[in-house]
Amino acid sequence: MANYTIQDIKDLRALTGAGMTDVKKALDEADGDQQKAVELIRKRGLAKAAKREGNATSEGLVAVKVEDTAAGQVATLIELNAETDFVVKNEKFTSLAADVLEATAAAGAADAASALAAPYGDATVADAIAAAAGTLGEKIVLARVARVEGPSITTYLHRTAKDLPPSIGVVVVMNSAGEAVDSAAKDVAQHVAAMAPKYLTREDVPADIVAKEREIARDLSIAEGKPEAALPKIVEGRLNGFFKENVLLEQPLAKDTKVTVAKHVEAAGGQLTGFVRFRVGN
Repeated sequence: MANYTIQDIKDLRALTGAGMTDVKKALDEADGDQQKAVELIRKRGLAKAAKREGNATSEGLVAVKVEDTAAGQVATLIELNAETDFVVKNEKFTSLAADVLEATAAAGAADAASALAAPYGDATVADAIAAAAGTLGEKIVLARVARVEGPSITTYLHRTAKDLPPSIGVVVVMNSAGEAVDSAAKDVAQHVAAMAPKYLTREDVPADIVAKEREIARDLSIAEGKPEAALPKIVEGRLNGFFKENVLLEQPLAKDTKVTVAKHVEAAGGQLTGFVRFRVGN
């Protein structure tokens, strides 16, 4: 019997998407050598490549690059996805992500479509991703790209699993730099990673969402039997609760819940002007 284990079978299935019988047959023929088995499966399964188009790419990584500009700094943030964490922690995948990030930043791309069309050697980023998908045996997708500019930028990458690349990436933009401001910006970046705010200010919340939240608050208050005369105040209180939960500047700082994010930044002498948060799959 070939020298391989049940885990080898699972790993090869995760890497190639091949069935149990095909995987065991390939490992038998390759005498347990996974690389040779992968080659055998790919040679016999090239016609299956198109079927990957419908596969879910729920695993991946987030990467960021910050560069200095004449006006301050610019950050490029990307999310590159694959089907399994087995591929995501593969060195070929992480190397691809680093190269895609460099090409995206060099092209000044601000969205995935522009990044995919960016030059990558003699080809494009899209070509490089397609080639890597063929090598790794999984669908690979450049899910999101963001390009953020400002006077001072702070980034934070968070790993949700020790053996995997970062899956949460945050970019925070401040109107100035300095030791105190930079320290506050770091606190805010970590806060954003943990608390996932949706908006910077309450003015950024779309009017239709505010109207819907107000309607929900009113209907809930009526259902609870609240007095008609007290409804306006109760509704506004609940709406303020919605803002406190979803608006970054109004959230209690994760590091010190006695102060809001806005107060923390203000105390450091800075002003928070923008943020971006990517989490793989969200």
